[in-house]
Amino acid sequence: MLENFLFAVSQILSPANLLLLITGGIGGIIVGCLPGLTATMALALLVPFTFTMEATSGLIMLGGLYVGAMFGDAIPATLINTPGTPSAIATTFDGYPLAKKGLAQQALITNAFSSLCGGVIGTIVLLTLSPPLSELGLKFGPPEYFWMAIFGLTIIGTLASDSILKGFTAGALGLLLSTVGISPIAGDVRFTLGLPSLQAGIDLMVALIGFFCIPQILEMVETGAKEYHILQYRSERGIFWKTIRELVAKPVLLIRSALIGVGIGIIPGAGGNIASLVSYNEAVRWSKHPEEFGKGTLEGIAATESANCSVVQGSLIPMLTLGIPGSPAAAVILGALLLHGMRPGRELYTTFGDITHTFILSFFLGVVVMFILTSLGSKYFARMISVPFQYLVPAIVFLSIIGSYAIRNNLLDVTIMFLFGLGGYLLRKLGFHSGPLVLGLIMGPFAEQGLVQSLLIGKASGSVLKVMFGRPLSLVLIVLSIISILWPIVSAWRTRSVKEKKKEEEEYNSVEL
Repeated sequence: MLENFLFAVSQILSPANLLLLITGGIGGIIVGCLPGLTATMALALLVPFTFTMEATSGLIMLGGLYVGAMFGDAIPATLINTPGTPSAIATTFDGYPLAKKGLAQQALITNAFSSLCGGVIGTIVLLTLSPPLSELGLKFGPPEYFWMAIFGLTIIGTLASDSILKGFTAGALGLLLSTVGISPIAGDVRFTLGLPSLQAGIDLMVALIGFFCIPQILEMVETGAKEYHILQYRSERGIFWKTIRELVAKPVLLIRSALIGVGIGIIPGAGGNIASLVSYNEAVRWSKHPEEFGKGTLEGIAATESANCSVVQGSLIPMLTLGIPGSPAAAVILGALLLHGMRPGRELYTTFGDITHTFILSFFLGVVVMFILTSLGSKYFARMISVPFQYLVPAIVFLSIIGSYAIRNNLLDVTIMFLFGLGGYLLRKLGFHSGPLVLGLIMGPFAEQGLVQSLLIGKASGSVLKVMFGRPLSLVLIVLSIISILWPIVSAWRTRSVKEKKKEEEEYNSVEL
């Protein structure tokens, strides 16, 4: 173990591998910044170039790209309210409001430092606790996926604090949109309007660009005649260290969010989008000032980005130990391992122990390097918000079209993106938030597939109730769902009680005077 560790350190710090790590990281940041381009797509394109490299060098470069994409996706989410990848959905909730206040640099530094913390904690867990945690991920069956989706949908109460009814209405619309295409179990064709391209369903990234980016562009155009600059960038001396000190003072938030990311990353197919939303919900739940979320608070950004980055290492735990990738990006890395003759499992930690430990530790160095690059560049990224709208709007529209088309090389996706954009704009005018709608779109496939498979298993075994309610992990998720549903109600009641008590005290003091 110690020999493998020392070998890994020497390999990572060699000039050639360090250069590959930095190159991959920069490429990942660029990919993360461009809506429509995902880490999975970039990794798949890079894998053929690693054929001629040594296994160690190739894996280090892939690791750098993966981490870089997780850092980069927060930049457009913060500056133009458009998540670079699905994992950055929740970053838009507080990142963009902070940018609107002129605190874009502070938001980007928070993104970078939170990602650093999540990456470091995730790497420690990956290095020390891989085997037992991978077995936990295997215990997730159809009932657990269904209850996980239900737990995820309860977050709507947090995302739509202004109107619970509008939040659940938007969530229901998202669930309906998730059923477009071929049914995953029965094979029925649903809501495709006779278009073969819709049989594969609505791509999540197309929906994200449509619901988050296009409405923002339309609002820019709507107010453009009145305001020459969309947002004002406000520079402040010592902002870097001031932001870091503020975040270091919240260790529980960062650690909790990172562990949520690792835990959800272990579950095959869950991904960073679910992890960041769950982490955001927990941050709101345990915050002393929940009313500040959604209006521009560092806590919201720190929670989502810490979970978003630790998902990377979490998704690799079942892949390295059992050969079951926790995410599409991890599946691509699994392919790279197999192409280099490395089989997941015990062999990776014995026969190829030196290469495996080098790969794992490259994530530790990778997050440090990405933190330096993104935090140093935050000053320049933040200035993008001061670009005149007549230049910025066409550029964003162009990137939105390219991003939507590049996912499946399908012009219909571009049309759907614009239709969703118009719909999202109208929903905003009516007071609906895009978050619950996208959450329903994400959780829909998990809920449908988990429920149908559970019912089939229950009928075959003779007891549907036993399958749905008789498994330990299912019971844990049910309890969490109940708590998540009741928490906003209890929180609102407590807030109302405090206000009434304060009002009574003020009235009593005024009478005494």
